[in-house]
Amino acid sequence: MNRALTVDDLVLAGIALAAGLLLAFLSRGMLRWLAGHAKRTRWSGDDVIVDALRTVVPWAALAGGAAAAAAVLPLTRTVQHHTNQFLKVLLIFAVTVSAARVIAGLVRSVTQSRSGVAGSATIFVNITRVLVLAIGFLVMLQTLGISIAPLLTALGVGGLAVALALQDTLANLFAGVHILASKTVQPGDYIQLSSGEEGYVVDINWRQTTVRQLSNNLVVIPNGQLAKTNMTNYTRPEQRLTVLVQVGVGYDSDLDQVERVTHEVIAETMSEITGAVPDHEPAIRFHTFGDSRIGFTVILGVGEFSDQFRIKHEFIKRLHRRYREEGIRIPAPARTVALQQGAVVIPQQRVTDEVPAGLPHTE
Repeated sequence: MNRALTVDDLVLAGIALAAGLLLAFLSRGMLRWLAGHAKRTRWSGDDVIVDALRTVVPWAALAGGAAAAAAVLPLTRTVQHHTNQFLKVLLIFAVTVSAARVIAGLVRSVTQSRSGVAGSATIFVNITRVLVLAIGFLVMLQTLGISIAPLLTALGVGGLAVALALQDTLANLFAGVHILASKTVQPGDYIQLSSGEEGYVVDINWRQTTVRQLSNNLVVIPNGQLAKTNMTNYTRPEQRLTVLVQVGVGYDSDLDQVERVTHEVIAETMSEITGAVPDHEPAIRFHTFGDSRIGFTVILGVGEFSDQFRIKHEFIKRLHRRYREEGIRIPAPARTVALQQGAVVIPQQRVTDEVPAGLPHTE
């Protein structure tokens, strides 16, 4: 000490501490009031910011009051230095944690708003949080007088060894970042892989993508495998899709009547079944003279992938019932077999064995 501690010093230090506590209390109450107003807004980012400020502002007020009290007291230069260092580290820690919470919350809000689903892409959130905490840790070391240059050099050399040991993990990590950045797949999309797996994307994290099948089972796919495989996304660029239903009628049918009756059944199904798209323009296209029927395709519109099964089910039932009422015949597959002199001749079948004398050879 440069001088003796007096009562005035203690009073001034107490006033500084009390002012810091009062400011922390008032700021916390004000931020609680702001949080109530932020919840009534449509943007979720202000909720995250106010929630983080409720942590950092009171701690900053307490640190400021303690620093003012330490400046008033007749402390030695060493004690004053250590006190200031401690308060700086405490403040940097509070700011770092709050900044990580704010930035991670904003990233989560952006990913949810862009994907339009409840699930979140946790890979961006986790990477952002780790980066902010790492930067805050380095700033704390620099504040304490610890040089971070050797640490960065060691991390660079050690990072190379870790990268070689964790090639698959890092490949999955960067594959997940590429998938989300390119927006080829987002949480909530219905995808189908060339290997057969299909379902709704639940989440994409730092290592794997979780897919929920229609049977409610979860399929875990490494991000590296997802990035390399052929994939069909039934949600992008548009969630609505068309469904093809193959139908056939007999050759004795009136095709104009068939088309009219089919259009009526389509209109009835599209207006009554949940998941159908009534404003979608249906189409009927005759395309094949088959062995026993004239084939045509009915094109229906559905809201999303899982709706097609219910709509096709109802459409086929109603179409079959209506055809029976209208007398439109749906013939069963048939094949004509000709018998000649004890030999069986099947049309469109090539006979390569030797034919007994006196019997014709059929190509």
